[in-house]
This record gives sequence, structure tokens and C-alpha cells, in this order.
Amino acid sequence: MKSPVWSETIASDQEQKLPQPALYHQAKNEGEVIVLPQNFAELELNENLFELLQNRKSRRVYSDGELSLPELSFLLWSAQGIKGRRGTKYATLRTVPSGGARHGFECYVDVQRVDGLEPGIYHYLAGNHALEFIGTQTAAERLQSVEGQKWATRAAAIFYFTAVPYRFEWRYSIYSHRIALIDLGHVGENLYLAAEALEIGTCGIGAFSQSVCDRILHLDGENEFTVYVQPFGKVRDREESEESVFYSSVE
Repeated sequence: MKSPVWSETIASDQEQKLPQPALYHQAKNEGEVIVLPQNFAELELNENLFELLQNRKSRRVYSDGELSLPELSFLLWSAQGIKGRRGTKYATLRTVPSGGARHGFECYVDVQRVDGLEPGIYHYLAGNHALEFIGTQTAAERLQSVEGQKWATRAAAIFYFTAVPYRFEWRYSIYSHRIALIDLGHVGENLYLAAEALEIGTCGIGAFSQSVCDRILHLDGENEFTVYVQPFGKVRDREESEESVFYSSVE
């Protein structure tokens, strides 16, 4: 990796007074929208920050247990939830920081075992904290999407994060990739801590097939494309011993 060489005098589209892109995607089919519960006070959350940081780790061994709908709702809210707005359409304030409050990501969920939801792929609608059913994928496609990592396919739900690059580019022009990389880290860590608070296992995945993911999510791979995958599942009792298998070859 090398530092790019370019002119720092290139004006962004915002500086050129061009219209800004939408802050988030809207539902394509209102009939397929499911509003998520948001009474998180009913969840049993570990609120001790030191314990969450101390115990946080990547967990790849999941039971066959279901996630509850409030648990899934909390995870989605932790990653992309809107807490407020600036102006009518200028910016959203969310649970994660973002350069210039651009929030250039969308989240899709492959639901396998969530109480109250039919299995399938859903798009998270940040604007009204809801899910929109968009289709299904086969077990073979699921495995291909994570490059053959079988442990990930055993998750109760798999989050697919996509980037909408022009949201970053409109404000940051040639520096948009930098903001996107930083912001994606914010999202992932929020989810690690949220999962730990719920005693749910998760492990971020960088080794995924972008072409397969984009096809499954009906993305064009240019104006929107997959950038991160994160499975979630209930942790098994024998998790500690089984996790050690992943590092058995390390001296």
C-alpha cells in the first residue's frame, strides 16, 4: 500500500453546490416492511463497559438457538440506528460516528433463525428502524458468499454491509475511501460490543466473495457493493474448547 499522489485542490461535489445524495435507502415495497421493536429496556444487557471490553473477542462457534426479534433489533440499531437529524435532509446522527455524518453504509440481514421472522434476506431501513424482505438465498449461495467458511453459515443471522460510495464522495471527493475505511471500523466494533452485551457470538469477516454477495443482494457492484460481513449466533457451552481448533496450528 502506498500513499496516493493527487491534487488536493480538487473540489468536492458539496463544494460545487451539487445536490447531496439520499441519507439512506427507502423501501421498494412497503407491503414487505416489518417495523422493529425498540423497547430495549426489556433486554438483559450487560452494561459494564470494562467487562465488555475485557470479554470481547471473535466467536465462531454457535448453537442452533434463535435470536429474539428484540435482540436482532438492538444489533441493527447499534450498527446504524438513527438518534437524531440535522436539518430536514442534511445529516443523520447515529449510534456510530461517521465523517461528516455521511453514513455511507447499508445493512442487509440473512435471517436463518430469528423468532418472529421468516428465513430470508432483509434490508434494514434505517430511516424508520424496520426491515424489508427482499428475497432468499440457497445454502450453497450462503456458503459461497463467505468463501466456504462453514462456521459462518451456522449463524442465526448474517449481516452484509454495503457501501454507497457517492455518499462519501459528495463531501470528501478523493479522500472518501479514507472516511469509508474508518467508518466501517466504527460499525464493526459497535456490533462486537453490542453482541457481547447480549451474550451473542460474532466474528467479522473480510474473506467474502464480493461478486456472490452483490448478486445475492441485487447490487450493481459500482453504485453499491458489499464491504463487510458479520455473522451472529447464540454461543455454545463448549465454545472455548472448540474455538481453540481455529488456532491449533499456531506455535
